Amino acid sequence: MQLHGIRVVDLSRILSGPFCSMFLADMGAEVIKVEGVGDGDPVRRQGHLRNGFSLYFASFNRNKRSMTLDLRSDEGKDVLRKLIATADVVLDNFRPGVMERIGLSRAELERIRPDIVSCHITGFGMDGPYRDRPSFDFIAQAMSGFMSVNGAEGEPPMRAAPPLSDLIAGAYAAMGVCAALVRRERTGRGEEVATALTDSMIANLAFLATHYFETGEQPLRTGNDHALVAPYGLFEAADGEVAIAPSNDQVYHRLLDVLGLAELRSHPEFLTNRDRFARRGAINAIINSAIGRQPIAHWLDVLNAAGVPCGRVMGLKEVFDDPQVRHQQMKITIEHPEHGPLDVLGFPIKFTDDPCRMHRPPPDLGADTDDILGELGFDADEVSALHARRIA
Repeated sequence: MQLHGIRVVDLSRILSGPFCSMFLADMGAEVIKVEGVGDGDPVRRQGHLRNGFSLYFASFNRNKRSMTLDLRSDEGKDVLRKLIATADVVLDNFRPGVMERIGLSRAELERIRPDIVSCHITGFGMDGPYRDRPSFDFIAQAMSGFMSVNGAEGEPPMRAAPPLSDLIAGAYAAMGVCAALVRRERTGRGEEVATALTDSMIANLAFLATHYFETGEQPLRTGNDHALVAPYGLFEAADGEVAIAPSNDQVYHRLLDVLGLAELRSHPEFLTNRDRFARRGAINAIINSAIGRQPIAHWLDVLNAAGVPCGRVMGLKEVFDDPQVRHQQMKITIEHPEHGPLDVLGFPIKFTDDPCRMHRPPPDLGADTDDILGELGFDADEVSALHARRIA
């Protein structure tokens, strides 16, 4: 696999860091999740539980090993240093300064292993006036400007339901780690990688930000309409909503032909996208009236045949029953030795020659502690002593 032979020591918890390390593990890295003795990652106690096992935790922690250590103790820190000496990557999502407080500054990490790649995910960045502030996804969505442009016109700002800042920051962190490993292969030097929840959301404002840079105008919330293109959005068929996205004049003309509205091609109020966007309420009403004459299935057939992007609005049952989703294996089943079969999301990145695969179920807390300690040279008596003192 792509990252076979790479060892990641993952000190992170909750979501952004575990999402990052899951990506790395899916691509073959050996990820050792270091958790607190007795309680572990807080998400082990959140969400739907099956016999005490959190399915929230299962969502972000497949393909990993779990080791418990008391990092408040000197002995626990010494064990961690031995582990880091065998690692290629150290990942955390602590606030800035925490790694220094547990004796793992960048300088110390380089002393332990000179070519180490360290990666930090924070709320606001490793420095700057907000570096010490706590943050979660909701705060990042609010303070990035994302919430200000999300939602319907005239309605309050709206967060996105999935925790986007955690997921995007985790994906960016994984990308940064992979780039740093390539650089290390080329130069022999390690690297310190950092990303932040708020930065990740700001980076995804895309053309909304460049519009603001040019005009100084706050973009309007447009709900399901596109911020630049019309017609574009949800339209009411005879039996429900259909999403239609004619992204340019050529596709718009195809839409008109399918709907029997070819005369609108030359209508002076709708000639260009700029014209249509200025009168998007009017053009949307015309399209909506035509769409309402037939059921969704009809429109999916004829619009797709004409090359007009479209789709039905699907609930999760429909999503995971959908033949394309099934073909793409975006739901996979993990067989857990203690908790039985677990359904989790599949791999979004497809490799032709060496695909991502499931090779470990999400681990129970500390399931691999003894094996990892043995790999580090601790004998059975030493391992027992660490357990007795609740160091491991």
